[in-house]
Amino acid sequence: MTTNAINIVLVDDEALFRKGMAFILGREKNFNILFEAADGEMLQNALAETNVVPDIILMDLKMPKMNGVEATKFLHKEYPEIKVIALTSYTNKAFIINMVDVGASSYLVKNASPDEVVHTINEVATKGFYYNDEVMRVIHQNMLASDGKPQKSRLDSDLLTKREKEVLQLICEQKTTAEIGEQLFISPRTVEGHRNNLLLKTESKNTAGLVIFGIQNKLVDLQPNF
Repeated sequence: MTTNAINIVLVDDEALFRKGMAFILGREKNFNILFEAADGEMLQNALAETNVVPDIILMDLKMPKMNGVEATKFLHKEYPEIKVIALTSYTNKAFIINMVDVGASSYLVKNASPDEVVHTINEVATKGFYYNDEVMRVIHQNMLASDGKPQKSRLDSDLLTKREKEVLQLICEQKTTAEIGEQLFISPRTVEGHRNNLLLKTESKNTAGLVIFGIQNKLVDLQPNF
């Protein structure tokens, strides 16, 4: 385990799947598997007893006692610094949108390749979120079809500065803090300052929320590859 290891927890009611994922991920030098849990309730108990809070939790959706959606809601409230990656067999758009809405930083299906899972974990650890083209497509479609759904009010034209809008655009393009700083010729610390201001102004809980907000309020111009 390296000093900059990403601490990971696996939450799934299928023991064989958990053990397989633990074996695959455990081979990565920068990954550290803290523990496993069979459902959200077991996760709650384990988090209350651990001395090391995980960076990322790979979360199944359908589990006994407490499912993945409820567990993610709990984490958002009690452990907002933990990033949740949904890892499930469900590909239905409603499941994707539901998990995104409650704060999942990424969404993967269980037929994803090991390389894709590793890549997603690293992206989430670096950027705070990662949505592949399929998930971004679903988010776009949902926003277009949500005319009857309550949404956050449209932004006042003066709420965000020009620079904040530029940073938001690059966040939605899934650029890292370093990449944003290099493109805008500002320091990483300044980028983080703008990110924090965006979170406060848009009342978003995390970086993934900023992406949803930007798309929802038509503040960003994205050209997704789908």
